[in-house]
Amino acid sequence: MSISKLRLCYFLFLALVSSFSVDAAPVQLGVDRLFTPQYEKVLRGKQIGLITNHTAVNIQNQSTINLIKKNAANGGYKLKALFAPEHGLTGNQYASEDVQNSKDIDGIPIYSLHGVTRRPTATMLKNITLLIYDIQDIGSRSYTYITTLFYVMEEAAKLKIPVIVLDRPNPINGLVVDGPMLNEKLRSMVGYINIPYCHGMTIGELARYFNSEYRIGCSLTVVPMNGWKRNMTFQDTQLRWIPTSPQIPESNTSFYYPMTGLLGELQLVNIGVGYTLPFKVVGAPWIKATELAQNLNNQKSPGVHFHPFYFRPFFGRYAHENCEGVLISITNPLIYQPVSTQFLMIGTLKNLYPKAFQKAFQLDKDKIEMFNKLSGTTEVYRVIKDEKFITWTLKALDQKERAAFIEKRKKYLLPEYELIQE
Repeated sequence: MSISKLRLCYFLFLALVSSFSVDAAPVQLGVDRLFTPQYEKVLRGKQIGLITNHTAVNIQNQSTINLIKKNAANGGYKLKALFAPEHGLTGNQYASEDVQNSKDIDGIPIYSLHGVTRRPTATMLKNITLLIYDIQDIGSRSYTYITTLFYVMEEAAKLKIPVIVLDRPNPINGLVVDGPMLNEKLRSMVGYINIPYCHGMTIGELARYFNSEYRIGCSLTVVPMNGWKRNMTFQDTQLRWIPTSPQIPESNTSFYYPMTGLLGELQLVNIGVGYTLPFKVVGAPWIKATELAQNLNNQKSPGVHFHPFYFRPFFGRYAHENCEGVLISITNPLIYQPVSTQFLMIGTLKNLYPKAFQKAFQLDKDKIEMFNKLSGTTEVYRVIKDEKFITWTLKALDQKERAAFIEKRKKYLLPEYELIQE
């Protein structure tokens, strides 16, 4: 066989393997099932509003926006409005930035749900007869996409507009439940629902929970995935990860966000936001890397290991300063406890470096208020501030309430996702 023919066969083989790796992904997303006869009949005759962003793609990397537009003529429905959450329709805006209403796409208006308006208004929903929600979440209560879903469901219920939620994986998995509950006096965009910080539910399951437990009364349809099981991380799905926001670049960043995010809000250390490893490192000029790693590893936290690490942040806390600390590795995502591990790190830092800790622990009133909203309770901050030995007190926080949630959530978990018992 000639060299040219061999090359041709090689490239055809690569193309075949590439195509197979996408189509053979074990998980079929909600959007992949939306245009099947079982669900597409719900779309017929509808004027659709789509709550979405750049993360909403199907198994073949086609956007939900384009798929609805492509199928609209034959399906007898029309896409009439787009609604963008935090970070905007394209995901390029930073955390907490206001998203502005945008110019039309092919005559379709784009409304912001993270600016002056956080809820779709009656004017925005005029002539809309069906709302579809399709956004990839990361599995933590403080990530605002789930608050946006709750707001949409409430406003839709008032106007009797049905809502379809296209389900997507919880990228951590569907087993890990950890962290404090939410005191409803602290309800905000970064924490609106009384669930643990890590809830172990998909976006579709959360919608079912919201609708019943909060008596929203929304006409709700969840399009479940095929092939996703509760013990799967996002990597297990073989789907492509699209960064959900500027600081969540990889699917496994979702594991670390609830492990260091609150620590970052305390402004004590740099957590890799401002470096190449957002949420995956903990460091400061006053930390001794080997000492901290050894002390943390001696605690034998399930599913994690701490490596001594040295880095210099580009921006953020301690920008351009030499920092020592730890690089966190997750050895078993099915048993790790992200928020509890975070409390261990905070407690260890306070015990090892009391003077430096106290000097760095200087938050103004607004930052304390934001920290409390993110953690869901004033108790976490109080314990860190006032008590000497804090780890076990924080780990035990809301233990009974968390156990009650685990029992309560069972009726909202989709049976398609349950593990097959051998």
